Amino acid sequence: MSSAKAATAIVPTRSDDYAEWYQQVVKAADLAENSPVRGCMVIKPWGYAMWENMQRVLDGMFKDTGHVNAYFPLFIPLSFLEKEAAHVEGFAKECAVVTHHRLVAKDGKLVPDPASQLEEPLVVRPTSETIIGEMFAKWVQSYRDLPLLINQWANVVRWEMRTRLFLRTAEFLWQEGHTAHATADEAVVETMKMLGVYADFAEQWMATPVIQGEKTAGERFPGAVSTYCIEAMMQDRKALQAGTSHFLGQNFAKASGIQFLDDKGVLQHAWTTSWGVSTRLVGSMIMTHADDDGMVCPPKLAPAHVVILPVTHKPEDRQRVLDYCHALKAELRQQQFAGGPLRVELDDRDLRGGDKVWQWIKKGVPLRLEIGPRDIDKDSVFVGRRDKAPKDKTSVGRGEFVATVAATLQSIQDAMLARAKAFRAEHTRDVDSKADFYAYFTPPKQKDPNAPTPIHGGFAMAHFSGDVAVEKQIKDDLGVTVRCIPLGEGEAGTCPFTGKPSAKRVVWAKSY
Repeated sequence: MSSAKAATAIVPTRSDDYAEWYQQVVKAADLAENSPVRGCMVIKPWGYAMWENMQRVLDGMFKDTGHVNAYFPLFIPLSFLEKEAAHVEGFAKECAVVTHHRLVAKDGKLVPDPASQLEEPLVVRPTSETIIGEMFAKWVQSYRDLPLLINQWANVVRWEMRTRLFLRTAEFLWQEGHTAHATADEAVVETMKMLGVYADFAEQWMATPVIQGEKTAGERFPGAVSTYCIEAMMQDRKALQAGTSHFLGQNFAKASGIQFLDDKGVLQHAWTTSWGVSTRLVGSMIMTHADDDGMVCPPKLAPAHVVILPVTHKPEDRQRVLDYCHALKAELRQQQFAGGPLRVELDDRDLRGGDKVWQWIKKGVPLRLEIGPRDIDKDSVFVGRRDKAPKDKTSVGRGEFVATVAATLQSIQDAMLARAKAFRAEHTRDVDSKADFYAYFTPPKQKDPNAPTPIHGGFAMAHFSGDVAVEKQIKDDLGVTVRCIPLGEGEAGTCPFTGKPSAKRVVWAKSY
């Protein structure tokens, strides 16, 4: 029996070199590419369409929970960041700084004009708590002005030296919610509500199962009282933080002077929150669902649900086939899926049929329809599903396909979530000893020391006493951190690293 590996559209495969496989999927699916500016990316139309679909859904969810959109400056005075000590310390190493406002020509080059040096340097927005806090201080005077529920869609800059498209770039796109409340309880409710919104979006729209939990003190957002997150498992068994929600207490309100007169006429500081997700979610979908033939789009967020591929071997058949395909496209666009009309592409480019088919497989479109003269004679379509093998195609009557297309897309969506849940369950285990913990996260030895590290580990559910020094040592030894302390009740036990009591098991993993 031959041991030859099956041919795949993506080389290397996930098992051969996961990091390079990821880069090749991004390239093959035409999602993004590196820009002339080091560390930044150009998001191409197919990738940006995914982000637009995410924006559209999330924006609706935010507005359904009472939030409104606004926009705040890209530039933040340096003194604003200095107001909150933990905040400036947390972001200082990532800040891009503007010091001059004009260029002049010198020796054939453009250089900053020394006469244009700013009185105060401006930081290019790494996050907006400080400048939004400055505005909230003006907007909030009375308890009647609260709660203040604001969201911003924007770009941010965090200077990264080691970048990866979508996952970690110097500039990325995101939304950041910022709210102010009259009481701590109201702010905590808001924090948890938005964490739930993110979890619902990840599971119901991205088909990505997540664990909701609280970050440890060492992983907390700079300046926050508590940070909560959703953590997802990628196909290399590493964790990816897919969204965060922060209870900021009164720290930023005191730093920015956000005060109000309560209903008894007493001056109080507001309680604030912030929460956000970014274009990292596109990377999360790739690493959760893509395979060795390219991207696999969750139907609800796919830029196109269906692509129609006319098959015309003879010139005399071309117009007849195109007319049929255009009519079918119009009919399909009348159908509804996931709260909107079906998104349909018709690819009538003058390319070999096989080339077109593989381009769309690599892009991850959920359903492909190949239609030629014989199909028209039978009033049928030849259907390929992206969640099945490329050669696994079925002839379906046109009327039946149109009538069931929404149900078919939903079945693909549900199957993708179920598959991701099964994968996470398979690679999650309880660990009760330090030796087992270290063995779980230690890669197997390889003959070739230059070969990529083989996929290993996963999520370890182990007790933890909360010792910061122990957490740092484990990170130094293994590159493993506490991803979150899961919400809800848990079994008490003993920390395998310190022997001290532990309230519940926490999620340990390597991460992005």
